[in-house]
Amino acid sequence: MSYHRSIAIEFCHCDPAGIVFYPRYAEMVNSVVENFMADEVGYPFSQMIAEGFGMPTARLEVDFRKPSRLGDRLDWHLRIEHLGRTSARFLLTADDRIEARPTVVWMDRDFRPAPWPTHIRPRFEAHHA
Repeated sequence: MSYHRSIAIEFCHCDPAGIVFYPRYAEMVNSVVENFMADEVGYPFSQMIAEGFGMPTARLEVDFRKPSRLGDRLDWHLRIEHLGRTSARFLLTADDRIEARPTVVWMDRDFRPAPWPTHIRPRFEAHHA
């Protein structure tokens, strides 16, 4: 099972040549993960942060395959490539343009890695490849 989200490439994403400036892809990756947490897991970042927890990105691998231009629309797909006790690695693709693998870690209130909560892990397992 994979999660899907479409993002239009706007002026704010682009450099003067009209192509996506590479750090903007990192913002889009985070946006897809954030929306996945809200839409599929039922645990939005706003609630997570308010309850004192976090899910920071510990690693980000990106392959840039083809430029995206102002006016394009990218269809992002997310699945969970690896699910560990305290971390997960997502695989995100956007058409034939980019492939990203962010690794996130579940953090408890003491800012230490902790096992995935029982209300999150089964949802992640449903998207695990």
